[in-house]
Amino acid sequence: MPGMSMGAVWTLWSFAAAFGMWTVMMAAMMLPSFAPTLRVVAASNRELERDDSAITSVVFVAIGYLAAWTGFSLLAAIAQLALRSAMALSPALALVDRRIAAATLIAAGVYELTPFKGACLSRCRSPFSMLLHSKGGVASAFRIGLEHGTSCVACCWPLMLVLFVVGVMNIPWVILLAVAVAVERLAPAERWPRRVVGVGLVIWGALTVARGL
Repeated sequence: MPGMSMGAVWTLWSFAAAFGMWTVMMAAMMLPSFAPTLRVVAASNRELERDDSAITSVVFVAIGYLAAWTGFSLLAAIAQLALRSAMALSPALALVDRRIAAATLIAAGVYELTPFKGACLSRCRSPFSMLLHSKGGVASAFRIGLEHGTSCVACCWPLMLVLFVVGVMNIPWVILLAVAVAVERLAPAERWPRRVVGVGLVIWGALTVARGL
């Protein structure tokens, strides 16, 4: 993808490649930390349904969850192509304007510290409120996954934009961000991980501004 000419940015192939890349990347980053929730769903369903029905419910919860992140991937792919068309991305798919990169980092860091992020993270950390309203069946399982995934997208989307700063296909940073998401979601304490991440991003953004000056 980095080798594509600017004139070919908005071809069907380039869009499919960008969309596919983001979709696979989001699934690889988010599913590991979602696995404990799937175990809770499976345990809950086994008490009410046969084992094969419980497995079906888990599968459709996962599909609903991935559907939410697929929607994010669609928007991220469009943003990537728009930035490439504007020649705002390097061949490594990283922002070339240091000011925009700094603003992205600071905005993502500030978002980590907001009450809205805390509320979304609380819903993302605990699926029990959604499970209580489960009616059973495939449609209900898909809805639970979609609602949970939507909460997680609302929780984590600014953090995913950091990939535009470090390079969209920067594998070490993909792993690091996946670990940060997992710690925020699975750590016993809810506040300190996101505060550490938020303050770190704000400091990084400020240092980026200072380097530019």
